[in-house]
Amino acid sequence: MRSATALRPRNARLGRGWYLAAVLSAVLALGMCLLGWRQADQADRIGADPVRVQGTITQLPAGSATYSSISYRADGRPLTATDLWLPEHAKTGDPICLEYAAADPAAVRVCGNRYPQPAGVGLARTSVPIALLLFALCAARIWRHHRARAATRTDVRVRTTVAFATESFGNDMPAISHGKRSRRRKPGRRARR
Repeated sequence: MRSATALRPRNARLGRGWYLAAVLSAVLALGMCLLGWRQADQADRIGADPVRVQGTITQLPAGSATYSSISYRADGRPLTATDLWLPEHAKTGDPICLEYAAADPAAVRVCGNRYPQPAGVGLARTSVPIALLLFALCAARIWRHHRARAATRTDVRVRTTVAFATESFGNDMPAISHGKRSRRRKPGRRARR
């Protein structure tokens, strides 16, 4: 009869990293889809009824923690747009042409651009397919692992059943035990003298 370690599957556990990678890639794909959808929605609203206005650059991006900032007036009230595309040689205080949606003055873009934040749309276009591919790979690996574990469990049950059946038949059937009967006493009976 085989030992218990021999019956145990080789790959009993799947690392938590696969599950974590699957969840993170799904969250990344969803977040980037929402970012791209928001940019496309704002571009459509601006394109439906654009209003041109002159804005002023109030802040330039300086590293990863700060964004550009442009102040403009819409319907007589001052507004600020952040993280818009700026020309390469822009300076603080320079005027810049903006378009905003008549129905929603907060939806604004630089004149000549399709999207308010073209970098965000480009990032969404590249990161969503990569995140979906990573999610598919992780999901396939997890699925294969669970199928292999289910098949191994069934195989272990069959082997264990056959081992117990062989052991119980070996004591009472001469054909299986090569003509030798077991000399064990049956429990509950006393040996005769």
